[in-house]
Amino acid sequence: MAKKTYVQVGAGGRAEFFYSAIATAYRETSELIAFCDINQTRMDYANKLLTEKYDYPAVRTYKSNEFERMIETEKPDAVIVTSVDRTHHTYIIRALELGCDVITEKPMTVDEEKCQEILDAVERTGRSVRVTFNYRYAPHHTKARELIASGVIGDVTSIHFEWLLNTQHGADYFRRWHRDKRNSGGLLVHKSTHHFDLVNFWIGSQPDTVFAMGDLLFYGRENAEKRGVTKFYERATGNPNAAGDPFALPLDGNPHLKAMYLDAEPEDGYRRDQSVFGDGISIEDTMSVLVKYKNKAQLTYSLNAYLPWEGYQIAFNGTKGRIEMKIVEQSYVNSGGDKALEGAVQGVTILVFPMFGEPYKAEFEMGEGGHGGGDPVLLNDIFGVPVEDEFHRAANHVDGARSILTGIAANRSIRTGQAVKVDELVKFY
Repeated sequence: MAKKTYVQVGAGGRAEFFYSAIATAYRETSELIAFCDINQTRMDYANKLLTEKYDYPAVRTYKSNEFERMIETEKPDAVIVTSVDRTHHTYIIRALELGCDVITEKPMTVDEEKCQEILDAVERTGRSVRVTFNYRYAPHHTKARELIASGVIGDVTSIHFEWLLNTQHGADYFRRWHRDKRNSGGLLVHKSTHHFDLVNFWIGSQPDTVFAMGDLLFYGRENAEKRGVTKFYERATGNPNAAGDPFALPLDGNPHLKAMYLDAEPEDGYRRDQSVFGDGISIEDTMSVLVKYKNKAQLTYSLNAYLPWEGYQIAFNGTKGRIEMKIVEQSYVNSGGDKALEGAVQGVTILVFPMFGEPYKAEFEMGEGGHGGGDPVLLNDIFGVPVEDEFHRAANHVDGARSILTGIAANRSIRTGQAVKVDELVKFY
């Protein structure tokens, strides 16, 4: 079988997840041939990791304004997009137009206009877009889909879904580019795209109507001042006011973060270590969402980004019973350590409560690796030889759109105070 060739756009925190897989487990089926990024220092560091950490040949590099030249020169089979969220649509659309398929990190994009442009481009070009929803592949999530599909609780009528980000992982979104809603769509798009996709995946339906509330109630300078904080700083690195602050992330204390971000600052000015209690944060940290689905099921969802533990609790109510799930996850800082710890599970419980039967614990085989064991299975699905999947976990551009449209509708609802009909946001083909 001929190797598939890939180029990768965006050499930041999520990039290594993909290029390390090609450089190690999937050398026989896949080949990385180029990087593209706004920052040459960051691409040089990615090449350093390729050669020294993974014993893989360095690849050619192109600046972001050379993207089209890279495609024309390298002629890859597919483009891997791991850039800042607001730029995803630019690279996805141009790659499709230049004859490449696309593998994109979630979220597919950040608003309805960019989403429509991607849907139009797929229809126009006939090429494919794959969205890497690794949570679909986690064994406990697959088990939830299997249980629901089996009819053990009948038709799902309502779901309660509470996601907790703790003061390590949750805070990290407020240090980085994600804190500007124009870049990320806020956590209801950037983070919740995983969760809304899971609901679509579990119940086999699509969002119809969304109402939401959200606010910045913990992070940001104003909230810190209300709690009596008096020592402030713009960035953690080199600032004495950051000493002893559990929310500070000095870049010079971590060789990986220093090489990827601090050493790269002179090129683009991006600061990875901004204070979570600074000014200029335009995303919410406290969010509540109500969703009605096409099949009449209802979702109540909450996301908070400053809690004492990391994980989530879910309850599915049905016409024949109830399923309860509790998952505790390993907290992490993006690019701050072992990739396998990103979303790694510390504990999972799935309980089934039949309406007229004895409750029981659902058994399944735990996975290993990041995102609850979903990462290795996803990577094989993308770069290896995919196996037949009765659960249809591979996600395309329609799945990517359905997941972000719940968050995009929620953002509009927060702005307007009104419920939003999802079908009015974009046109599907």
